Amino acid sequence: MSTIRSFLKQEPVFVISALAAVISCLFVLPDAGYLSYIDFRTLALLYGLMTVVAGLQKAGVFAVLARALGMRAKNTRSIGVPLVCLCFFSSMFITNDVALITFVPFTVIVLSLAGRREAMIRIIVLQTVAANLGSMLTPIGNPQNLYLYSYYNFSFTGFLAATFPVWFLSLCLLLLACLLVPASSIKSLPKEDHEMKYRLLWIYLGLFAVCLLTVVRVLNWPVMLLAVVGILLIFDRKTLLKADFMLLLTFVAFFVFAGNLARIHAVDGLLKELLYGREYLASLLTSQIISNVPAALLLSGFTENAKALLLGVNIGGLGTPIASLASLISLKLYFQTEKARPGRFLLEFTVGNLLLLLILSLFWSLVLR
Repeated sequence: MSTIRSFLKQEPVFVISALAAVISCLFVLPDAGYLSYIDFRTLALLYGLMTVVAGLQKAGVFAVLARALGMRAKNTRSIGVPLVCLCFFSSMFITNDVALITFVPFTVIVLSLAGRREAMIRIIVLQTVAANLGSMLTPIGNPQNLYLYSYYNFSFTGFLAATFPVWFLSLCLLLLACLLVPASSIKSLPKEDHEMKYRLLWIYLGLFAVCLLTVVRVLNWPVMLLAVVGILLIFDRKTLLKADFMLLLTFVAFFVFAGNLARIHAVDGLLKELLYGREYLASLLTSQIISNVPAALLLSGFTENAKALLLGVNIGGLGTPIASLASLISLKLYFQTEKARPGRFLLEFTVGNLLLLLILSLFWSLVLR
């Protein structure tokens, strides 16, 4: 029972999606049509990118970069601003959750060594917002982008045109918010060198290029998957198991659930009617309850307004802690720190997220709609 409870706590989204898929199967009995639900291209790209990013992390890329930034810090603001920007820009390529997993622990270590633990909450909150908003620009920035890019057959330039205005405004707002980080003096930080594993670096940079060529549809996804699996079987087979397989299974479960809903005519008609003209608001509110990745998977089958849905689920990553699963990573990492203040963290997190959500939603309503 303790193992089951632990699993339920660690993978609540997968459990909910799996239950939803099973229940939907009672209304649409399994048949050959189920295969058409699954977007194998999205699953293959997700797996390839997660594996490659894990390999780049193993090669030492992110540790070296973070350490280089930390060693140049003169005060808490000069620690916080680069790390917030690093989360913002790196999430465009390594996804929002990987950016937070990589750089939040480093922030905790550096601020602890610098004797400025009181700045930790604000900087980590800003890093979380930065990763969620920075990742919106590119198709590979987060799972919902990758799925919607494939589902609606966006062109690469068309995707950037849709996301760039909100992304750029988000960057400006984050830079202003960074002024709220106090410029308190710090202790001198110990110099610690991290060795780059260059052999792995070049292998994974090459595979990353293969993944990008697949995203822009120069290569087919089976070619990309074969390249990733084949090369890693030779050079680094352990990393093949570093992908988040529960996330992949969550996608499969939601594919089944959404596919079955679309085949129930009464539900299909009702959802299309409810969504029409309200795609942005519906996707934003749904994200607050079930998080933005499941919201994108669920609602995409009932609307053709790709831009509104895309921006709704990305801006909808702000708000509640569960609006973006990446946010839960930051919460967990901070709550595990010594002398953590969960109440204060949740207060700053909620106020900051809701304020930015309101500003970006007004921008959508007044300028982009």
